[in-house]
Amino acid sequence: MAACAIRRGLLSTVTKYNRKHTLRILNVEYSGRRELNRLRLPCSACNLFNVQQARYLSSRNRPESKVLETVGVFEAPKQHGKYETGQLFLHSVFGYRGIVLFPWHARLYDRDVTPPSGESKPEPPGTHGSKEVKGKTHTYYQVLIDTRDCPHISQRSQTEAVTFLANHDDSRALYAIPGLDYVSHEDILPYNSTDQIPIQHELFERFLMFNPSKVPPFIPRDTLRAWQEKNHPWLELSDVHRETTENIRVTVIPFYMGMREAQNSHVYWWRYCIRLENMGSEVVQLRERHWRIFSLSGTLETVRGRGVVGREPVLSKEQPAFQYSSHVSLQAPSGHMWGSYRLERPNGTFFDVRIPPFSLESKKDDTPNGFLPGPFSSLA
Repeated sequence: MAACAIRRGLLSTVTKYNRKHTLRILNVEYSGRRELNRLRLPCSACNLFNVQQARYLSSRNRPESKVLETVGVFEAPKQHGKYETGQLFLHSVFGYRGIVLFPWHARLYDRDVTPPSGESKPEPPGTHGSKEVKGKTHTYYQVLIDTRDCPHISQRSQTEAVTFLANHDDSRALYAIPGLDYVSHEDILPYNSTDQIPIQHELFERFLMFNPSKVPPFIPRDTLRAWQEKNHPWLELSDVHRETTENIRVTVIPFYMGMREAQNSHVYWWRYCIRLENMGSEVVQLRERHWRIFSLSGTLETVRGRGVVGREPVLSKEQPAFQYSSHVSLQAPSGHMWGSYRLERPNGTFFDVRIPPFSLESKKDDTPNGFLPGPFSSLA
C-alpha cells in the first residue's frame, strides 16, 4: 500500500557518530504511529552522508509482493514561517501524500494551556466549566490528498470531509470535493520531487502548474486563485478548539456553510471536523457520543448515539488518531455546541472525554453558487 510503504520510512542504515557532527531529521516509521522517531544523519561537513540522501519511498500493489519506488527527497520541517503553495508533504499522522494549496491563519483555543491575563474565549452558557481560554494564531493549510493514498486512510480519516450546500431546492443536499483536507503546520513533513505531476488528483493540473525555476516548483494557476476567492467564506478556517481528557485529545474545527429557506423559515448550516488522538499507550475504543446543541433562538437539544459517523474507532499506539466531519443545522444564525465521548478500556471500564465547547457563527454572505471545478459526491 502506498501509505504503508511511505510510512515504513527512510530505509537507511544509520551508524553512531559524535553528537556534535549529527543533524536531526524526522523519520516516518510505518507502524501508523503518531510519534516521529528522530533519525540522526551525519552532517555534510563530514563528507559521509547528506540530508538530501534520505528519500521517501512509496509502493505499488502487486499480488505477489510490494514494490518500493522513490517518491522524493526529504526536507527539514519548518520551525518558523509557513509553507508555500505547491509544497509537497507527507501527513505525519495519517501518512498520505499531499500538496499545499494555500494557508489559513486560525485562532487556536487550547484548553490544555493555562492562559495568562489577556485575550480569552468565554464559555458559552451551560457548558461543562467556567475556564476562559486564550486564543493564539496557528497556521493550517488547504491541501490536496493523493488519490492513490485515499483507500489506505479511509478507515482513519474521511477523504470527503469538505462539503458544500447544493444550489437547488433541496435544502439538505450536500456535495463534497474528494481529496480536499485541512492540515495543521506541525502535521506536515515536507519533501521535494523531480516528478512534474507528483500528486494524483483531478484538480492538481487545474490548480497548479510546474515551473522548475521556482521553489517549490509548483505555482498556482489563476483557476486556484479564483476558486479560493469565490469560495473563501465557505472554506475559511477561523477557530480551532482543543482539549485533552485522560490522554485523549479532541480537536474541533467548525465551518459555516450557508443559509437555506425551508418551510417558510431560515435554516443555517455548519460542518465541523473533529480529530480524536490517543496521546497515551493504552488502547481505547470510542463507544458513544453525547452532544448538547444550544441555539440563539433559545432551544437546547441533546443528542446521544453509538459511535460517530457509523463507526466505533479503536485508538491505539499504532493507530492513535481518527478524524471525521459531520453537520448541524439551526433555525437561528448562531449557537454553541459541546459534549463528550464515552470510551472503553480493554478491561471493560468506561470513561468520558470532553468535547471542547465551540461557537456556531453565521456570515452575511449567501451560499456559494457554482465555481467548484472537479468531481463531486452527493452526501444527501
